[in-house]
Amino acid sequence: MEIGIIGSGHIGGTLTRRLRSLGHDVAVANSRGPQSLADLAAETGARAVPVEDAVRDAELVVIAIPLKAVPQLPAALFDGKLVVDANNYYPQRDGDIAELLDRSLSSSRWTADHLKGARVVKVFNNIQAAHLMDEGKPAGTAGRIALPVAGDDADPKRIVMGLVDELGFDPVDAGTLDESWRQQPDTPVYGTDRDADGVREGLAAARP
Repeated sequence: MEIGIIGSGHIGGTLTRRLRSLGHDVAVANSRGPQSLADLAAETGARAVPVEDAVRDAELVVIAIPLKAVPQLPAALFDGKLVVDANNYYPQRDGDIAELLDRSLSSSRWTADHLKGARVVKVFNNIQAAHLMDEGKPAGTAGRIALPVAGDDADPKRIVMGLVDELGFDPVDAGTLDESWRQQPDTPVYGTDRDADGVREGLAAARP
């Protein structure tokens, strides 16, 4: 696939490495510009590009940036794009966002509201980057780590679940974007490396 990754931190950098190793064509961008990504590009063979290019040319775009930076993205370019939201809301970093503090919105619904027309799927937000890098296992392996995948549209979710499996993790359907609060920080599945049954149990046990 042609994949754009916005963000080169722990999760963005890890996905750049993993997806390139699987043979995907990856363009990576961040707020500091392509020159800041020279080392990552040289290491992985990914293309370091401006944010606009990472979005425009991609079949799938991963967003792995501080949530507070989402409103600064070129929203019009995301219209019709399949967007993987790997973000989390951390008030101490992102500041007070009223509808997220009181949980009247999931952070992914908030993101989708800013990126009108995008087909947003939530995943990769509940796993540590080191485990995303090193703990992928073949399908059928006992104890394979599972990742919750939330989204409103069946086809984008199916594509993303296939990518999760390709990366070595069991995808678990976690419902809609409005239900994706069940995989946000301070829930049973956040950072706990559960298998598929464990993820389903954790999602069901989550409380607002």
